[in-house]
Amino acid sequence: MTDSKSCIDACLACVTTCESCITDCISHGHQQCISLCRDCADICALCARFEARGSQFATDLHILCAKICKACAEECEKHAAHHASCKACAEACKKCAEICAQHARAKA
Repeated sequence: MTDSKSCIDACLACVTTCESCITDCISHGHQQCISLCRDCADICALCARFEARGSQFATDLHILCAKICKACAEECEKHAAHHASCKACAEACKKCAEICAQHARAKA
């Protein structure tokens, strides 16, 4: 089971790694990676905010966040062997997806 702080921390860590990955992927032209990282960073930031304020919709958002983080991790893994930012992003996204999914199940 996860607590609110660990969920918020995972979401915010994911935001920062996604933003770094976006910056690096722009120069490499990885459009799909950029697109998913943008979606992931945005949903993670929103998820952290909803969790911090105890929103009644946080659980629904955690489910969507986990889904987007998983998709982003899968895309970043395609470039992880050649790009450190993609590797870090994939790892952060996997962790966030796992924590958000656990948190949603615990609150359901």
